[in-house]
Amino acid sequence: MSEARQAPKEASRQAHWEGVYTSKEETTVSWFQDHPAPSLELIERAGATKDTGIIDIGGGASRLPDALLERGFRHVAVLDVSQAALDVACLRLGRRASEVQWITADVTEWSPPQRFDIWHDRAAFHFLIDAADRAAYVARLTEALRPGGYAIIATFATDGPEKCSGLVVNRYDAEGLARELGEMFTLVETRRHDHLTPGNATQRFQFSLFQRRGGI
Repeated sequence: MSEARQAPKEASRQAHWEGVYTSKEETTVSWFQDHPAPSLELIERAGATKDTGIIDIGGGASRLPDALLERGFRHVAVLDVSQAALDVACLRLGRRASEVQWITADVTEWSPPQRFDIWHDRAAFHFLIDAADRAAYVARLTEALRPGGYAIIATFATDGPEKCSGLVVNRYDAEGLARELGEMFTLVETRRHDHLTPGNATQRFQFSLFQRRGGI
């Protein structure tokens, strides 16, 4: 797994998520989702084939790579700042873990080694409350996604929770998220989703599909 250069802010972020994934079971965290249906639907909507290159940003111990491998996808990558989270996913996948590219990095500090066809992010971007971090994220997104490729970004909706895992988040509607991504991305589709946590609380999300415009 690749290692990112750690600035103090990144180290603090990493320490938080390492603490979460070493102190809690995967299935007890509020964002646990046994079947990532909204993500899979939008990946299909983006026209993905088994040869599509997909990266899951902030994927942690998500079940998305399991679902993609089951569907025959051959080029799946998962990026997360927490090594512990990725270890949970690797252990769960067993031998199939070798079929996934695992990247330990903070997305705001990452240098994409290649381009992808689909960028997927379920609930990572909304933790970036500093404008500089959001700008860094968009820069990496633009660099990592091929022209014509798709970005699927899910955040808490404007009427969703104000915090997650003890951290303040930014809440978005599709238009607000589009403004953050800028003119290189066109909003294709958006949908709301009510996520039921393991504690039976409802978290309101928005899932938005964007297409990267042409150019470099």
